[in-house]
Amino acid sequence: MRKAKLFKKLEDNRVLCQACWRYCQITNGQRGACSVRENKDGQLYSLVYGWAVGPSLDPVEKKPLFHFLPGSKALSFGTLGCNFACQFCQNWFQSQGVKQEKEPLRQIKQYSKKFTPKQLASLALKKNCASIAYTYNEPAVFIDYALDTMRLAHLKGLKNIFVTNGYQSPESFRLTKDHLDAVNIDLKSFRDDFYREVCGGAKLAPVLENIKKYHQAGIWTEVTTLVISGENDSVKELTQMAKFIKKVSPDIPWHLSAFHPDYQMMDRKPTSREKLIKAYQIGQKAGLNYVYLGNIASTKNASTYCPGCGQELVKRDGYFLVRSSLKEGQCPNCGQEISGVW
Repeated sequence: MRKAKLFKKLEDNRVLCQACWRYCQITNGQRGACSVRENKDGQLYSLVYGWAVGPSLDPVEKKPLFHFLPGSKALSFGTLGCNFACQFCQNWFQSQGVKQEKEPLRQIKQYSKKFTPKQLASLALKKNCASIAYTYNEPAVFIDYALDTMRLAHLKGLKNIFVTNGYQSPESFRLTKDHLDAVNIDLKSFRDDFYREVCGGAKLAPVLENIKKYHQAGIWTEVTTLVISGENDSVKELTQMAKFIKKVSPDIPWHLSAFHPDYQMMDRKPTSREKLIKAYQIGQKAGLNYVYLGNIASTKNASTYCPGCGQELVKRDGYFLVRSSLKEGQCPNCGQEISGVW
């Protein structure tokens, strides 16, 4: 347990948590929506500081990041807890399980491993990683732990990656932006009612705002949408998402992932290949230069092509790099510059 950053003291021993856009007002002895930031006598504490889920080694493509140090490894870790309550969560035990606990520290210690920021940075170097990815659950809920690790990572020459639902508060953004190198942001829908009803009371606007802010801050940004049949897969909604991303920048990669039944959506069908390919075509039609499919076997739709001449530049098999013909970030055929961190 560690005293948290980003909170404001209120009357009657209440606190205002400023880690994410929920801005939970937490009474004494209670926890915020994430269940891992707790008010103790008018002070806010992080219950998960120093308790990591993972860490594990992943290809950076698995985050997914396709235009950021391709072929490199990322040391990936998260914690328990989340500020969302998505009915389709693929990591629901990690993100939601602690919310049912009256004694959360018991579950945190049972299902996490103790790692200091220094140990995480050292482990990343030992395993020849190029980066550390803060993932599996929302990094905003363990922002204190993440920040200390990020600072050490940069000192050791490592890059930092957030895999996020895009609900970081402006305060969190300001605290971390100088230590972040790349983000992948979930754009779960283009409707407020989806965020409110399916994701547990969130809103769309902060996510859109953060996509713009990360990109404008020069942090390499990619976007992921989990395509769920009957929920967020209409031509209208997919087109709205694609056009929004394109307006921010046509060079932001858009990852379209197939849904598989999980957690509270066990009655839904997996996303079909045909539905994903249609979404892929919508992204291309909207003017996005880089659209990718995930969670299905596809070499063609996981590879990078030059938006100028169409030549295959980076071939992937799922999340694994097969070969790259990029020359200093450019297409060797026509000289087109390919956006990314190479």
